Amino acid sequence: MSAVSLRNVVKAWGATPAVNDISFDAAAGRLLVILGPSGCGKSTTLRLIAGLEQVSSGRVLIGDADVTALSPAKRRLAMVFQSYALFPHLSVAENILFGLRVRGVAAAERAARLARVAALLGLEQLLARKPAQLSGGQQQRVALGRAIIAETPLCLMDEPLSNLDAQLRHDMRREIRALQQRLGITMVYVTHDQTEAMSMADQVILLREGRVEQDGRPADLYDRPASVFTARFIGTPPMNIVTLPALTGEGLLLGVRPEDVRIAGEGLAASVQSSEYLGADCIVTCRADEQFINARIPGGSQPQPGAVIKLSWSPGAQHLFDAQNGSRVERATAATRFVA
Repeated sequence: MSAVSLRNVVKAWGATPAVNDISFDAAAGRLLVILGPSGCGKSTTLRLIAGLEQVSSGRVLIGDADVTALSPAKRRLAMVFQSYALFPHLSVAENILFGLRVRGVAAAERAARLARVAALLGLEQLLARKPAQLSGGQQQRVALGRAIIAETPLCLMDEPLSNLDAQLRHDMRREIRALQQRLGITMVYVTHDQTEAMSMADQVILLREGRVEQDGRPADLYDRPASVFTARFIGTPPMNIVTLPALTGEGLLLGVRPEDVRIAGEGLAASVQSSEYLGADCIVTCRADEQFINARIPGGSQPQPGAVIKLSWSPGAQHLFDAQNGSRVERATAATRFVA
């Protein structure tokens, strides 16, 4: 069963569509990530699901109900905003309980839910504090608590970790994913960070200029990118996309991920342009046939700039794309002069 479904949804500001004919299904109890660069329409899509924006055309369904014309309050969902949106004059407990008070939930029920949520998020010792007395990670937990305490089957999250430092983002990714799985709720999570998408999601919707570029599991986007855009957006460093007619024939682009490129005794001759040492890994940028190719190799084998080396990769690591429209081309493996 789908917890959220969008059917041919369009949202236009004047003549400019921010969301352009989007359709997808989010399965119940799963974590779906809407991913894409700034301006691609991902936050607008989330706001359309929430009812904070009205669709120009198309339908939004939550469960089996068409909620396209319903107000946010009638959609039975919770939302965590990028800014956390905490009331500075209220305590942690009052912030978490705010929605329940507005809905008139009985005091005993509020207290029981608060105790459960505070224990779940490790907030028991912070309930009397004000937001200004909390760290960024603690404020994020309070915002999560306010969403969870509503006990709705659907939770929307709009770039909730963007204000945190790198280590805290890593920790909170793990906590949010574990929380979602423990509670069994459906979560729709917006981010521009591919690491968040790949590490957390059951399903990824990659948007580009208001349209769905690819919809699939994280492994699908990485292993079988549907386009050059997906291939370059997913992966660090991004996939090498080069023109090598001797390998692919005319009209095709060849893609190979840096981690699949090896330095070998035979292969494509290349000169080392730079070498970036990362500890366990080293990113080597090479120039071959007037094109640049990155190789991700073990950190202990760092070649020096100016060195002439040979690059190779296995036939199964190659991806082919149409040079005109960038779409994936499915066909037999191309010639293997530079692969091993």
